[in-house]
Amino acid sequence: MAFITDHDLHCYKMMPFGLKNPGATYQRLVNKLFEPLIDQTMEVYVDDMIVESKSEGDYGIDMRKTFDILRAFSMKLNPKRCVFGYSRANSSTS
Repeated sequence: MAFITDHDLHCYKMMPFGLKNPGATYQRLVNKLFEPLIDQTMEVYVDDMIVESKSEGDYGIDMRKTFDILRAFSMKLNPKRCVFGYSRANSSTS
């Protein structure tokens, strides 16, 4: 969120409390940031991001693109909530 005063432009690094509908605001942000990857190699729903690669060899390339966007906009991931290298073959609900 950003706002302009008579003296300067200000922006928050984190979403401030008291905003109306912060979930929808954040969803619009991630949709815009990851637009080149959504429906290609990535699905994003609020704070859930899934990178799907067509092959194991593409996984590193797809993750690099995702991390490049995260880094460019100074976004951080919570390592406790991240899972990397998961395969549908590992899933019992394939």
